[in-house]
Amino acid sequence: MATTLTTRHRASQQLAPSSTLEPRQKNSPIGKIGLYLALIAATAALLLPFYWMMVSSLKLDSLVFTVPVKWWPDPVRWQNYIEIWRQADLTGWLQNTLFLSVLVTILQVLTGSFAAYGFAKVRFPGRNALFLAYVATIAVPWQSYMIPQFVLMRNLGLYDTLWAIVMLQAFGAFGVFLMKQFYETIPEELSEAARIDGLSEYGIWARVILPLSKPAVASLALLTFVTTWNDYLGPLLYLRSRELWTMQIGLRTFISDPVHLEQYAMIMTGSVISVLPIAVIFMFGQRYFIEGIASTGLKG
Repeated sequence: MATTLTTRHRASQQLAPSSTLEPRQKNSPIGKIGLYLALIAATAALLLPFYWMMVSSLKLDSLVFTVPVKWWPDPVRWQNYIEIWRQADLTGWLQNTLFLSVLVTILQVLTGSFAAYGFAKVRFPGRNALFLAYVATIAVPWQSYMIPQFVLMRNLGLYDTLWAIVMLQAFGAFGVFLMKQFYETIPEELSEAARIDGLSEYGIWARVILPLSKPAVASLALLTFVTTWNDYLGPLLYLRSRELWTMQIGLRTFISDPVHLEQYAMIMTGSVISVLPIAVIFMFGQRYFIEGIASTGLKG
């Protein structure tokens, strides 16, 4: 028995140094430097096309596709941002796109958050089956029901109006799924206490659940705004009048026009103007967006 204890003690002494060295190896400075270098390289690779687009928007047309590539404009032509407003109807395109993006985002947040509350906090027969059927529509590609939807909008008299896009995108299964997963992380005791205090289900949703769901609401709002702002196929099908064109349709028409076909710097200028609102909104909302995505689906 004594021999066995002595053997175990020696073995533990031999294993102790390796166990104490293991955390030091994981947190070694060389590993951190390698990780930071890899992250910097990946970030640079992602941002390089955007940097080239912004730099090209300040160049002459003849200097956009030079070999070797010039990574700094010489001379710098700020006039491109003035000239494109004169040659294209950017004001109308931006107004239409902003109207659709803001209105669709508000409606998606309202409908998605309220429907998610019913699926997450209200008990009724067939709740899980109905939720599964609704979420399953995410897997159905839009192209499969695009034509029946177009016929429906035309019969309703919404063709060639901005309201057609609003009606099509005001509801979304992804928003309901995202909000429901976040609602399930909120303790049920809060809802029960609100019911005891006499609040209705509408009051619980508006005064208890929704204020606690700011990260999820911000995530849904940001995703919806970006998707609507960048939408091309939907407005292409339903908006035929030039005064109703969005930014994406307008830029595509501007690029395909033979007059502007070789105005590469002007094309890059329009692209920068189109991307800039999205970049600004994401910059201010990224904290809530990351928090909402990270916490969605976690219970506890």
